[in-house]
Amino acid sequence: MLQAGIVGLPNVGKSTLFNALTRSRNAEAANYPFCTIEPNVGIVEVPDERLATLAKIAKTGVLVPAVIEFVDIAGLVAGASKGEGLGNKFLSNIREVDAIVQVVRCFDNDDIIHNMGSVDPVRDIEVITTELVLADLQSCETQLERNLKKVKGQDKEAIANVELLNRLIPHLNEGKPAATLPSANDDDRARMKGFFLLTTKPVLYACNVDESSLAEPEKNAYVSKVREYVAKNHDARVCVICAQVEAELCELSPEEGKEFLESLGVNDSGVSQLIRLSYDLLGLASYFTAGEKEARAWTFKKGMTAPQCAGVIHTDFEKGFIKAEVVSYDDLVAAGSVAAAREAGKYRLEGKDYLFKDGDVTLFRFAN
Repeated sequence: MLQAGIVGLPNVGKSTLFNALTRSRNAEAANYPFCTIEPNVGIVEVPDERLATLAKIAKTGVLVPAVIEFVDIAGLVAGASKGEGLGNKFLSNIREVDAIVQVVRCFDNDDIIHNMGSVDPVRDIEVITTELVLADLQSCETQLERNLKKVKGQDKEAIANVELLNRLIPHLNEGKPAATLPSANDDDRARMKGFFLLTTKPVLYACNVDESSLAEPEKNAYVSKVREYVAKNHDARVCVICAQVEAELCELSPEEGKEFLESLGVNDSGVSQLIRLSYDLLGLASYFTAGEKEARAWTFKKGMTAPQCAGVIHTDFEKGFIKAEVVSYDDLVAAGSVAAAREAGKYRLEGKDYLFKDGDVTLFRFAN
């Protein structure tokens, strides 16, 4: 399962958010740096209103949502690339995840220590970006040295690697993430994956605000600064969450939680959006199966073919794949039933080359 790593400076609300996401107390949340040392891992359901609608059409009370895995990683400090704080551990943990959710503190509270003495989300982003870039720079310089030795033997892969590394190193030296290399084409990006760089991982910035900012986050000056900075310097998205409100919601029933959020002027504290954005960040999407037994969301990687998607359910489905009966979620809902969708000609038979789309509702035909 692909993983999204929750990162940030100490005391920005990472572990509080992780506990809220997983509805657990797995991660210690305390008012001192490095209260998280070993990474915590949690499975989180992906909110998807389409599943309930499909369950009604299929006349089933069993709903099985898609899930995503989050990892709560120890707080990073300036100098991590040189081993400061838990630097080496932090960098090795983040290297293992597939995407990064960086929690950025966007609230004032004198009772919660900021390890740098003041609240400045743009500075915090730059601290973490700098450490990741420095770690990548060291890695690229080592890889360049290694590949230069192979170039002497006319190794074609090494020649291509050297050409890319010679463009990457000056870019990293300017403090810029590898993902923003302006000259990079699709071949370059594919090659970069083999370099295992930290700053090629997709990033989502989660602005952690206080409850008073939830209803109108655009009025929070910290959030505005983050949006402006990220738009200018990073190929990434931004969402707004309130980790403390989410922690309080864990203690309430769904009905009480809804009333609590309404009292704050919102329908959602933002974590549902964070989960959905993280799911998309990992390049994931959902297709559905729906019958009397259950309505289920199945996770697939964007770009997967019909047989590969069948294999998500069971390897035998992929091996014996014949055809996939497919209807889009929108067409099925518009028709109101499977029978009506079939009569309207909205069901299609797709073969081995069909690329699944988010929201496809399917039934696989396969040979035993």
